[in-house]
Amino acid sequence: MARQVAYQYKGKAKVINFAYDKFHDMFEAVAAAEGIDLTRFLIMEQQVAMTSKGNKAVKDFRFNEFARMGFSNIHFVREEEQE
Repeated sequence: MARQVAYQYKGKAKVINFAYDKFHDMFEAVAAAEGIDLTRFLIMEQQVAMTSKGNKAVKDFRFNEFARMGFSNIHFVREEEQE
């Protein structure tokens, strides 16, 4: 069964298909679906990862930057939600 990612972009709820062979994570998938270039974001995320002592700083950076871009409520769709 294919995975799906649900998210809101600028107030509109959307659902897209997701595959790990195309994207590293659901954040890259939603950005690609909206046509957003993540080159600078990924460089900065890597710098945050190198300078922080844990994953919390990277996770916080990711959520804050995607919120700034207009995304919210990004999550994988569970089987119960699809029916």
